[in-house]
Amino acid sequence: MSMDMGSGELGSGRKRRQRTQPMTQINVTPFVDVMLVLLIVFMITAPLMTVGVPIELPKTEAGQVEGSKQPLVISLDAKGRIFLQETEIKMDQVVAKLSAIAKSGFKERIYIQGDKNLMFGEISKVMGRISRAGFTRITVITDTLENG
Repeated sequence: MSMDMGSGELGSGRKRRQRTQPMTQINVTPFVDVMLVLLIVFMITAPLMTVGVPIELPKTEAGQVEGSKQPLVISLDAKGRIFLQETEIKMDQVVAKLSAIAKSGFKERIYIQGDKNLMFGEISKVMGRISRAGFTRITVITDTLENG
């Protein structure tokens, strides 16, 4: 039997091994860092995700139209180009495209918005063509007039 002379303890002969305890705390710092970076990225990119045709709407005193589902929107920009949602189309394609994507048939709600610098005759031509095709729920979109 060998004795450990330097320890001062008789008969211990073995060194004690310290067992490493598993880490019981979760380090959340990397998780928080990643979440903050994602939050900043989404805050910056969210305003850029809104798509649409940039037009200036004329102002009127009419109130807002209430609706429960997303309507079809026809937009005319200042140059007279016609857009269905965000896709540019030609005048002779308006009725065909509306008929193809109208879920409710001729009862589908259709909004028409035109740039305030555009002649109303251009908007009237599009409205007339849609109305002659049989669509009955056509609304012209304007901006609200500020009372002050």
